[in-house]
Amino acid sequence: MGAITLSDGATWAIAALATAGVIARPWKLPEWIWAVAGAIALVVFGLLPAPDALLGVRKGVDVYLFLIGMMLLAAIARREGLFDWLAAWAARHAKGSATRLFALIYVVGIVVTTFLSNDATAVVLTPAVAAVAKAAKAKQPLPYLLICAFIANAASFVLPISNPANLVIYGSHMPALLVWLPRFALPSVLSIGATYLVLRMTQRRGLNQEIAATVSVPTLSAGGKTAALGIVATAVLLMLASGLGLQLGAPTCAAGVATAALVLLRERAAPWGVLRDVSWGVLLLVAGLFVLVEALAATGALAELARALHDFAQQSAAAAAWGTGIVLGIVCNLTNNLPAGLIAGRAVQAAGVGQAIGGAALIGVDLGPNLSVTGSLATILWLAALRREGVEVSAWQFLKVGVLVMPPALVLALGALLLT
Repeated sequence: MGAITLSDGATWAIAALATAGVIARPWKLPEWIWAVAGAIALVVFGLLPAPDALLGVRKGVDVYLFLIGMMLLAAIARREGLFDWLAAWAARHAKGSATRLFALIYVVGIVVTTFLSNDATAVVLTPAVAAVAKAAKAKQPLPYLLICAFIANAASFVLPISNPANLVIYGSHMPALLVWLPRFALPSVLSIGATYLVLRMTQRRGLNQEIAATVSVPTLSAGGKTAALGIVATAVLLMLASGLGLQLGAPTCAAGVATAALVLLRERAAPWGVLRDVSWGVLLLVAGLFVLVEALAATGALAELARALHDFAQQSAAAAAWGTGIVLGIVCNLTNNLPAGLIAGRAVQAAGVGQAIGGAALIGVDLGPNLSVTGSLATILWLAALRREGVEVSAWQFLKVGVLVMPPALVLALGALLLT
């Protein structure tokens, strides 16, 4: 590797500061401001030509379309009370058992994450679970709320659509669904199962409580049923698109727009409320991160990383897969999984290594964030949702649980990946 130039050092410094801003949110400014500010600074100081920055933005088009579609589906489902209905249904079927309610909410979290992405679980399911815990008169709601954070990451590689980071890592090289399912089915089952068992163990004291045996389930409106059908139709459409090897952004966006339009037209309602519920800043955040990674690639650092990964894989593919998954699982908690996923995806594709190493990178990026509150965008959004409910969870509180929950799930998922 050549000597590091002053411009390379400045690029890395700006990227590091922008990433730190995204994680720490100084002055409580939104995450996207720091990513966009870092991208603008790179262009203004001449460290990245404007055309290259625009190229970086354009590389994220499929991700933007995917996020728009998923956020529209989540917003219309939330507006029509679908998630409140699901959570209340779980509380009613718990029949006064705190542990049964825990298991049922966990199942609901698996379904929402699998078909609507981990961000939807964090943003939409969290307030619904908080409301149901209150309706069930649970004195300690935290065990149920923690489910929303941990299952959002544990179930995020069941399908390609379960986590936007999946699109970031694979980009235009996304495996077809019939390739994805056998590759990640067993790792997903073990990840979800291990996370449940350890989380249940850590929350056993909090679950030693009484809850109401009868909880009223709200009537699901016609709009809610339409939203549910739209989500199912979207899942089928995306499976077909994945099976055909097509990119997932455009069909997801089309399905989200169609579902929202159908519900709003049926109710003769204006779209402004739904549009306000969409977190548009997430798109700016992702675009800014794409520009930051483009700048890092221009320094040659990603090429060196790809070369090192290639050499490691030549020595031992299994050791390289284990090392990639574990290192990324830790690094995500220091840098957040979106920039880590962007860098890892570019490096893996450039290195030309085997499927096992690419899959290990994805598992590390998706599951590693269950260690700390800084690991993923979904966990950051979960914290924001909790604050709106008047609940505070400190970084230390989360870490004490995450350090027990994440490692066994990561090791089992990586081991299963290598077996398959």
